[in-house]
Amino acid sequence: MKQLLPNIWQWSWFSEEKQLEFNGLFLTIGEHAILIDPPPMTAEAKSLIRRHGPVDYIIVTNRDHAREAAACQVEFACRLYLPEADAPQMDLKPTHTYTDGELLPGGIWVIRLKDQKSPGESALFIQQGQGQGTGVLIVGDALIGKPAGSVSLLPVEKYADAAKAKEGLRRLLKYEFDSLLVGDGTAILTGGKSAVGRLLDGSP
Repeated sequence: MKQLLPNIWQWSWFSEEKQLEFNGLFLTIGEHAILIDPPPMTAEAKSLIRRHGPVDYIIVTNRDHAREAAACQVEFACRLYLPEADAPQMDLKPTHTYTDGELLPGGIWVIRLKDQKSPGESALFIQQGQGQGTGVLIVGDALIGKPAGSVSLLPVEKYADAAKAKEGLRRLLKYEFDSLLVGDGTAILTGGKSAVGRLLDGSP
């Protein structure tokens, strides 16, 4: 369990199949304690979360990141938020289904991304100040943190149209963020928006 940013911690579970770290996030924002896309949880992670909790929300970014959400919902007796467009394809019972542009607990904005691997794929944006690049962007499968310091897309066969999927990510550049936290791979704590720009159109 490592602290990435003030009030944001990450724990990871290594997928032998994908050869990637699957990451879960724990956020404490105001009076809220939130889990995002929780993979199998280490004893260390569970201990830290219980010290800073109680957890009151789990947010899942897409249908394939259900991971350990059901088990965590039972263990922490908390509410479960799923993307509305993916919820019917998931074997979970949400407390709430969220939509594009919705403001979730803790001041987390939903950014639904078009033409991705699943119809409800969403990024989460947290504005941490008024200056340029002061926000935090959290993505599930929309971007993979690989190689470290850069981002990449999933294999082309995961999409109905890989070109459209890439273009659908351009919406992220409308937001001012410096830190990019990923569900799979390595987070980029500074220069996250530039990394997305380089992927999309080679901008510096």
